[in-house]
Amino acid sequence: MTTNPNLYRDILLVMPNLYGDILSDMCAGLIGGLGLTPSGNIGDECSIFEAVHGSAPDIAGKDLANPTALLLSSVMMLQHMGLNGYATNIQKAIFDTLAEGQVLTKDLGGSATRSQFTEAVVSKLRG
Repeated sequence: MTTNPNLYRDILLVMPNLYGDILSDMCAGLIGGLGLTPSGNIGDECSIFEAVHGSAPDIAGKDLANPTALLLSSVMMLQHMGLNGYATNIQKAIFDTLAEGQVLTKDLGGSATRSQFTEAVVSKLRG
């Protein structure tokens, strides 16, 4: 029996930071890792959107980090701002790039750099 992940799309969980970190890391593993996981902290007066993962100092400056989580966080921000058309276009470009599997970063089994992956996404937007 399989479960449709869309059933859980609009669930909101409120918990202390430690438990939220543990849960988000576990869920990230279900979709391919922390390099794919966006995050949004939405408040009454302001909101912050960021990648779930940390700074990864071991690969800093090497053009290796997967930018997908940050890009998808930007998509969430655009949706939050009501700029759904832009969000949809960027999300589609990201998902199409991932689905093709030609330009993937090392954490996803590929050999592309961050710049190469980003350019592949941008080229789909220009497309």
